[in-house]
Amino acid sequence: MKNKKTGVLLINLGTPDSPKVSDVRSYLFQFLNDPRVIDIPVVLRKVLVNGIIVPFRAPKSAEEYKKLWTDKGSPLLYYSEQTKEKLQESLGNDITVELAMRYKNPSIPDVLEKMRKENYDKIIILPLFPQYASATNGSAIEEVFRVISKWWVIPELEFVGQFYDHPLYIQAYAELGRQFKIEDYDHVIFSYHGLPTRQVDKVYDNGLCEDRDCEKEVNEENKFCYKATSYATTRAIAEALNIPEEKYTVAFQSRLDNKWLEPFADKTIIEQAQKGAKKLLFFSPAFTADCLETIIEIGEGYQELFEEHGGEKVQLVPSLNDHPTWIECLKDIVKNRV
Repeated sequence: MKNKKTGVLLINLGTPDSPKVSDVRSYLFQFLNDPRVIDIPVVLRKVLVNGIIVPFRAPKSAEEYKKLWTDKGSPLLYYSEQTKEKLQESLGNDITVELAMRYKNPSIPDVLEKMRKENYDKIIILPLFPQYASATNGSAIEEVFRVISKWWVIPELEFVGQFYDHPLYIQAYAELGRQFKIEDYDHVIFSYHGLPTRQVDKVYDNGLCEDRDCEKEVNEENKFCYKATSYATTRAIAEALNIPEEKYTVAFQSRLDNKWLEPFADKTIIEQAQKGAKKLLFFSPAFTADCLETIIEIGEGYQELFEEHGGEKVQLVPSLNDHPTWIECLKDIVKNRV
């Protein structure tokens, strides 16, 4: 029997088409109206997002995106495209790789329509989010289901839920970390995008996330808990780099209120400064491509916050972007599913 005709769909979060206010507004409108992102009753979400958050946030966010934008456009989109091209080159001609964004362009419906016309025997869906969260992996997978459920012919599908513990993913971040002399830094912070605590609580049929030892282990019960897998990722990278437990902290950034995952990254920075730290090294292992949350929030915002409280330098370790070991990681994930 001939080899199955296989397609791979990489999915990243997305980016505005440009830093113009109108494009940022359109992006935020689509992103924040996702019920997996803001998981509150639909009427309340529409009032909150469309009446308050988007109108007031779009102009301010557009200013941040202007700082982020380069002559190659959005770093997240550029590096995602580079990842797609290098993975395609690594896999050869037997498997075709496509890229879509959960929000804005290239859109999941448009890219999947292109893939539908190719008449694949099998499609592997690979969201580029290492740790499972309903707001990222779950949302991307749900959108793929929504689109493909309307096809008359549905091929064999395989979904990659998470890959936080893949050895090559850990190795790639360790290689990036070795570009810096870790002993020269007073403390290392592993910063993950925050989530409302209610979203990780929904992972469990009984009880809450805080009832579990998510900071210490991943087990059968908490294996899809974003907090548990974030801590597990950190332990693996720290072990690979021989960073002692007392020298690093797990933190969560981009919070909207105090009902989000703790420790909060901004408070952790202030605490380190108050302890006399002058140099901090930041990893951001939830982000596979540099974006607003890494380059601007950490690289600029947290630098300013640290200086305000007596610190000197916040050094951001780059995201995986198109690092060769990251490409090898994706290749291994795909090859094991063909």
